[in-house]
Amino acid sequence: MRYADWSFEGPDGLRHTESALWLGKSGPRLLILPAPFDDGHRLRRLTAEVMRRLAASGITCILPDLPGLGESPFPLDQASPALWRAAMGELAQQIGAQAIFALRGGALASPEDLTGWHYAPVTGASILRQLIRVRIIAAREAGLEEKQDALLAEGRERGLELAGYRLGPAMIAGLESATAPTKDISTIGQDLVGGPPLWLRAEPGENPQQADALAAILAIALRESVTP
Repeated sequence: MRYADWSFEGPDGLRHTESALWLGKSGPRLLILPAPFDDGHRLRRLTAEVMRRLAASGITCILPDLPGLGESPFPLDQASPALWRAAMGELAQQIGAQAIFALRGGALASPEDLTGWHYAPVTGASILRQLIRVRIIAAREAGLEEKQDALLAEGRERGLELAGYRLGPAMIAGLESATAPTKDISTIGQDLVGGPPLWLRAEPGENPQQADALAAILAIALRESVTP
């Protein structure tokens, strides 16, 4: 396991340096796109366990944070789905990635022209609705009444604080229309993995059987579709 720096061009035209976790030393290189926001917290352990299993089978896994999330130093209020996709495209080129594996909303960051797999992908609109729902419920508990349409209008103009995340106007507008690419992409549904989805748990958890299933699916498919 090691960390290595990489960089991407931000909306300000400057290069921004990030760090990515590498597991594995040889074989095909698989770029892992983590789930954003709260899904990322709930799937963090699963993501790490899948990477460990793939590395043990001879596949190198590279896991970055999406700019603005996790340990990324990039300001979240300047990020957007379009920026995520462009940044991941740059990273894929820099590391020589041969395929991608995206979890949930991480599929929105999938770069073009790479084969890959999306695990239970969701649209940006679905992510945004969930974040707004959390804010509305919290406001109601505090005795306040907020409406989704009004919040969206404010978000498109000035950005919003949602579920502890400060999202800028570009993120709000981008999530409203963002969908995952489908060209050369295979979808892994929860029915293939088995068991209840970890992102539906109230707290982060793990499931070794699900990690085994995902790693097996990816290892077999990757070796069939990618030449090392």
